[in-house]
Amino acid sequence: MDWIYALDLIGTMVFAISGVLTAIHNKFDIVGSLIIGLVTAVGGGTLRDILIGETPVGWMKDTNYLLVILIALILAYAFRPHITRFRKGMFLFDTIGIGLFTILGLQKTLGVGLSPVIAIMMGTVSAVFGGVIRDVLTGVVPLIFRAEIYATACLIGAISFLILETIFPQEIINMAVSMAIVFVIRFFAVRRKWSLNFST
Repeated sequence: MDWIYALDLIGTMVFAISGVLTAIHNKFDIVGSLIIGLVTAVGGGTLRDILIGETPVGWMKDTNYLLVILIALILAYAFRPHITRFRKGMFLFDTIGIGLFTILGLQKTLGVGLSPVIAIMMGTVSAVFGGVIRDVLTGVVPLIFRAEIYATACLIGAISFLILETIFPQEIINMAVSMAIVFVIRFFAVRRKWSLNFST
């Protein structure tokens, strides 16, 4: 579907910009920034494809993803002051991105004949592990290992999609609803500081 492909490219660009800004903040050079942008944008999907045996991985078969990441690098350097002013907008697109990547990763895993449980896991890997790799390379504790609700939103969104597909098999609607669930959980988790940290 063309609109899904377009959203996938947009999500890739947003994740890449996020990675490049992190690299700039940590005083990486332009090559280092490109690498961080790349792993942030496609790291999760790459890991998923390797784990499910889909090689060459997706971005290697479509150079538009590399072009989008290069554009993200240029935009991040050229408009960094303006982009950082719109962090709420970046959060919006990032959250939409993790919802989209969760469902696309889940569908791709189901498409190779793996079980729904594995598909849920791979959907979450698709959405969050680019950020994990970015954080590790830049010396930050990855977000999914902190108290903030992040991967949990993806898991709930993936489970919701599978349930909806069982009772109401309308893929586009179910994708939209499941992505909305990820967005709402993530939005309120940040706004109201929800967490899974039950320690005292």
